[in-house]
Amino acid sequence: MIAHLKGVIAERFGNSVIVDVAGVGYEVLVTSIDAEALVLEAQVKIYTYHHVREQIEELFGFLSLEGKKLFELLITVQGVGPKNAMGILSLASSEEVRNAIANADAAFIAKASGVGKKSAERVIVNLRDKVGLPAYYGRKSEMGVEFARADEALEALMALGFQLADATRALADIDMNLPVEDRIRLALKQ
Repeated sequence: MIAHLKGVIAERFGNSVIVDVAGVGYEVLVTSIDAEALVLEAQVKIYTYHHVREQIEELFGFLSLEGKKLFELLITVQGVGPKNAMGILSLASSEEVRNAIANADAAFIAKASGVGKKSAERVIVNLRDKVGLPAYYGRKSEMGVEFARADEALEALMALGFQLADATRALADIDMNLPVEDRIRLALKQ
């Protein structure tokens, strides 16, 4: 399993990039949001999900560990394949998608390419308890709900083995203005 790639963006086309890692080019499918953030010749670390089917292998990439973990949750839902999951994650940041699921906003999820109303409702039913509590801090989205900015403490807890929902719950009552190290320490004490 390829967990992540660290290299240089050699080429970009659509929602795919080629990451040159020590002279080997890996084609990685990314969300449209991540594709916009990636710059040619820039050094990057992309978390990957290696998807193997009968006749094809694909790498799906994410700029954050949180995005990868949310993708892995999405593909556990019946009827949601990797391409549908990428479509859902292309709607907004992974935190906004996570909050839409936590807030049972099926209409938002249904906006994704290839995802209908029934699939969106299935995503909500299957994942609502797994994605953690809705976050209400940071900037406001177009839906009028406030969302968290990228959270290094959340990603650190997930790297330590916490599930997304458990990491979110552990950080829910801890002040966002504390240094990342202090937030992690307090979350681990709970």
